[in-house]
Amino acid sequence: MNSSMIGKIEKARRYAEEPERAQIQHLEVQFKGEHDTYHVTYNEGSWSCDCHSFAALQAGTCSHIMAMERLLGQMVPGETAGVM
Repeated sequence: MNSSMIGKIEKARRYAEEPERAQIQHLEVQFKGEHDTYHVTYNEGSWSCDCHSFAALQAGTCSHIMAMERLLGQMVPGETAGVM
């Protein structure tokens, strides 16, 4: 492996230890829930899910979105980041 690639790998490791460097702006996820597979999206600060709970609760969240927020942590900007 050449020194250029070694330097890139080291830099990538350093970046991965600082997740606040990356912020997701758009995301589409196929989420396998207990009863079905759902389509979860994040777009410029707004979450959406096609599950029944998201539509019925009108609270702007559901268990699938909460799970994604936990998975992504600081990489999701805005008010929802870090909730829970």
